[in-house]
Amino acid sequence: MQITSSSTEQLAALAEAGVQERIFPGAAWAVGTVDDGVAGAAGRLTPDSASAAMQVDTLFDIASLTKIISVWSLTGRLLKQERLGLDTRLADVLPDTHGYALAPVTIFQLLTHTAGLPLRARLRASYGEVYDDIVRGVLREPLEGIPGQAVDYTDRAALILGLVIERLLGMPLDQALEEHVLRSLGMAATRFGPLPAAHGKLVAPTEYCEQAGAHLAGVTHDFSTRLLGGVCGISGLFSNVPDLQRFLQAMLAPDRHDEVFDAGWVRDSLTVQTGSLSPSRGLFWHPAAGSGPQDDIWCHQGFTGTALWISPRRGRYAVLLTNKLYYTRDSARVNALRHAFMRCAFGL
Repeated sequence: MQITSSSTEQLAALAEAGVQERIFPGAAWAVGTVDDGVAGAAGRLTPDSASAAMQVDTLFDIASLTKIISVWSLTGRLLKQERLGLDTRLADVLPDTHGYALAPVTIFQLLTHTAGLPLRARLRASYGEVYDDIVRGVLREPLEGIPGQAVDYTDRAALILGLVIERLLGMPLDQALEEHVLRSLGMAATRFGPLPAAHGKLVAPTEYCEQAGAHLAGVTHDFSTRLLGGVCGISGLFSNVPDLQRFLQAMLAPDRHDEVFDAGWVRDSLTVQTGSLSPSRGLFWHPAAGSGPQDDIWCHQGFTGTALWISPRRGRYAVLLTNKLYYTRDSARVNALRHAFMRCAFGL
């Protein structure tokens, strides 16, 4: 699929419309193929006219895209190395689950959100503020559903998989990500927060924090992640459009980047794995809302207003990073814009 100047202009117009309609203060975006891409930016870091203009390389709190960049990537690496299998039970890799409900849950069920986990994180309310107490509580918590019976998205799946990764690789998640993914792909701007103060003018602020008396900037918005020290599988990464382009281009050509991605892992992840259950899921990825099986467009979104799309069949990816959370937690308007952006980016 060729990237036309007409579609590029439409994408730029959509981003600008989001600013004018106060869906978000600013956005950065890209669309491309394995060897080519077009990127742009709209708006400012904040609605203030004196605020710095948004740039293509502005850093954003990418929220749940952390699940893809870190947990999904590193799980695929462990599977390729046969240190983990999709049918591996948590009891086999996390001894703290022995004798508890999570023990028979499999890696596959976590990746497809079919594990029957509690739907809300509720970490502090359930387990307090001590890291070890939280981890122990999460691994011993009763299930809310029967594994394999329903698809229910929950942050806990990525949190638990992050713990599996740390145990098997023998290092913290941020270190594992840097060593095995970011460095190999040249994603030099991507890192877990909190970011050094020097990044301040390069980071898109998110929600107003009463405790801080300011909009969060360089500190992850996700409370569970902050409670866990800023590094976990749920959220916490800051990244920008150029780095996410590198990631998605590598996914489109995994054989060129086999030190990071296994072609079979990418293929299986971007294939419906949940049978007749609804909503359909691949492995951490899901079919883009408003697309059909014939379109082969896969998506993951972040609560702060971010989204990634990829289509191996079309040989195309798209990225949209916004800080819509600056204005509101309601997602109706940004979801409508994301839908329009996806349709334009993939020619639907």
